Amino acid sequence: MSQRPIYLDCNATTPIDPQVLDAMLPYFTEHFGNPASINHLYGWEAEAAIKKAREIIAQGINATPEEIIFTSGATESNNLAIKGVAEAYFNQGRHLITVKTEHNAVLDPCHYLETLGFEITDLPVKPDGIVDLVQLKNTLRPDTILVSIMAANNEIGVIQPLAEIGELCHEQGILFHTDAAQALGKIPLDVQQMKIDLMSLTAHKIYGPKGIGALYVRRRHPRVKLAAQLHGGGHERGLRSGTLATPQIVGFAKALELALSQQKTETQRLIQLRNLLWDQLSTLDGIYLNGHPSQRLAGNLNISVEKVDGQALLLGLQSVMAVSSGSACTSTKIEPSHVLKALGHSDSLAYASIRFGLGRFTTESEIHAVADHTVKTIQSLRKIRYR
Repeated sequence: MSQRPIYLDCNATTPIDPQVLDAMLPYFTEHFGNPASINHLYGWEAEAAIKKAREIIAQGINATPEEIIFTSGATESNNLAIKGVAEAYFNQGRHLITVKTEHNAVLDPCHYLETLGFEITDLPVKPDGIVDLVQLKNTLRPDTILVSIMAANNEIGVIQPLAEIGELCHEQGILFHTDAAQALGKIPLDVQQMKIDLMSLTAHKIYGPKGIGALYVRRRHPRVKLAAQLHGGGHERGLRSGTLATPQIVGFAKALELALSQQKTETQRLIQLRNLLWDQLSTLDGIYLNGHPSQRLAGNLNISVEKVDGQALLLGLQSVMAVSSGSACTSTKIEPSHVLKALGHSDSLAYASIRFGLGRFTTESEIHAVADHTVKTIQSLRKIRYR
């Protein structure tokens, strides 16, 4: 069997940690009950497991268990937060604010609301990918009901100033939602200190299972109202009907426990590996780092390369490594990244970009191999282009 490529696409997804899988397995077989079946042991076992998982996830972001609503993932959480707020508060205002570099799971629901008569402001970002707080403050209006700005960008890894954004919103009585799919378990998140009212979460970015996520919904100061987007059964405080996926929820909680227990040491290790990779790549001319150099996720390195064809570059790399040119959700679209375009890149430079997503199982020897092959591939493509 040929050797599989080195996996460096951890911003797209991560493998399930063996400890997470071990925690999940009993709930597929022995403890398979429906947690809504409250009249017998099988249901009680599942209900108890979900209660414990809810407590673990809530504690991880300094929330209460009642504020955690389980969903199928961050995309559903984003839709529930944005459309749920719009429907619940439309009598108070029809204006929402987001950012041009958001994931499509935020941008698309916002643009859908435009067809219903809501007004959406898509804020630009500074060249380093960070939102301009002065511009945000000046955009807030009496009829603004929600600001949605992601915690950490899925393509360029930039971490937004959540506490400052939350403070601006709460001063004006405006709700603040953040898509924390990329940030959970990787940076400290505190919904109280950061004044976050709604937070979208997912498990599969932190070595948990796919198909499970959550939405934090603040219950006090203020109590957030949401209109349900899925009806039928009244599960999750009536906000998200459907039988809860007990194995996935157990896995989600275990994955977060593991991530938080090693957050500091893993951050330091990934920064060292990321810097090692960048030091070797930046020896070439015409290599640009996308996003803020330090206010970014430890495992994210996104670069753009001059004087090469983007598709040829990815094809040249794929035999040795698994990387992407942007969001996994849009990787089949042959168009430049809207995130890189928002940074001011030309189409050609945005096309010729690579997102390296380092993770828990990335080794130093792999980084050396990736750097060496990437440098050689770029040099080879440039020779062909100018032959």
